[in-house]
Amino acid sequence: MTETFAELIACEDVLMFANAAITSTGQREFHHHSGDQRLSLEFLHEYMLANYREMYAAVLALDINDHNAALIIVNLLVRAGDVGVDQRKAEGRLIARRLESMPQQRVYRVFRELRRRGVNNRRTRAIVRDWMAARRDPAFDSVKYRSLVKVAARHAHLRLRGEQRNFLFAPFSVKAFKTPIFEQWRRAHYTQAAIYELPYTVAEGFAALHKIPRETFLERIEPRMTRLERLRLQTSAAKVEGVRADLRDLWGMPLTRLASYVLSLTLDERAARRAELTEALRTAARRVAGAARGSWGRVTAVLDDSYSALGSGQKRRRPLAVALASHYLLEALAKEYTPLWTSGRTDELLTYPSGPTPLGTRIIDALETGPERLLIVSDGWDNAPPGLAADVLRIWRTRLDPGHRLAPGQRVMIVHLNPVYDADDFDVRRLAPTVPTAGIRDAEDLPTLVELARFAEGRVGLPKLRAHLDDRTARFLGDRA
Repeated sequence: MTETFAELIACEDVLMFANAAITSTGQREFHHHSGDQRLSLEFLHEYMLANYREMYAAVLALDINDHNAALIIVNLLVRAGDVGVDQRKAEGRLIARRLESMPQQRVYRVFRELRRRGVNNRRTRAIVRDWMAARRDPAFDSVKYRSLVKVAARHAHLRLRGEQRNFLFAPFSVKAFKTPIFEQWRRAHYTQAAIYELPYTVAEGFAALHKIPRETFLERIEPRMTRLERLRLQTSAAKVEGVRADLRDLWGMPLTRLASYVLSLTLDERAARRAELTEALRTAARRVAGAARGSWGRVTAVLDDSYSALGSGQKRRRPLAVALASHYLLEALAKEYTPLWTSGRTDELLTYPSGPTPLGTRIIDALETGPERLLIVSDGWDNAPPGLAADVLRIWRTRLDPGHRLAPGQRVMIVHLNPVYDADDFDVRRLAPTVPTAGIRDAEDLPTLVELARFAEGRVGLPKLRAHLDDRTARFLGDRA
């Protein structure tokens, strides 16, 4: 009995941490300040590292956000002496694989944090050395992330090749570099023309140095911008000719990021570009759905566009962007699909955060559609009236479908996906104990999270959760097809 109870607690702890690692970035949310978020998240990391280190490391193989992946990597390397050689090797493989999938600027910040913490053992130096040796264009990195590359090179005692050493540590001792991007950087200190041969983020600093008008700079640097940089600047630089996002920019964007971009536009802009934006969102959703398109049967979604979906100044409209992206993905996955927004709107492209959160009423409407799957994408703050959603779900599970005993054609798989971390509860806010809840950061992870949520129902124990993590780890490391 004691062992069963301990396994239940362990299963809940791991799922709680996975939800936090998926949703929280330590930034301000609508209901919680950034300080609350950071303290809550730091406690969870320490708790998991001390009590479930093996599963803590395995979470790197899940769809967690880069902020938490970086924290896990740093914590594992700082406390490497707490475990044996075999476990350190296993953790090293997970760390190396995760670093490969992270944006390079975040990886360099991990290396900077390791230096700040004084972690400089042989394994850490090897991880830094191997990652930097695998960079496709080290010269580009040296220019774009110059200060961070210097920190990593010093800390890992790297042997820099060619002109990289002089560029990083004595750039003005060289009269002319043979490496083109190094030479462009050197010349940009003296001539404005060289600025426009550099990456946008680097050129921006030189433009300020030379006091180039913002409008002039943006017009001339536009060909050097990446797709994401053009999308970010389109609204702020709308009056500058030449800074425009075309269809190729939109169609190449990840689904949730594209949804965030669409929501950043005014309602008039969205209406004027309806065909273009809708097609881009559906194209991104079909790309994510892949071979699973149309395989989910009858799906109804309750999507939260209440005022709290506004998010915060740091995560502007992020909960609503997840809901909008989920809408298009579920449309692609379902054979029959019914979306129900909490506001009652039917034009998803023109949605915006407003009003209360009548989740209970919408869940009743959703169940009346007779779905095979009911997905609720919401921060869980049911307030119109408060607690109705919990009552509806409790009655459904305890009286109308106890123990999932309805005939197969009448059963409903209900999953709550929450894009917001609740710092007070160290987890995402839940609607009802009888309905599984999983944290979600990107709609692209929705199919995987629906699978993970089944562990939260209590019918699947710790051994199967461990097996699931082992399987995900093997796939993540390429040990299994």
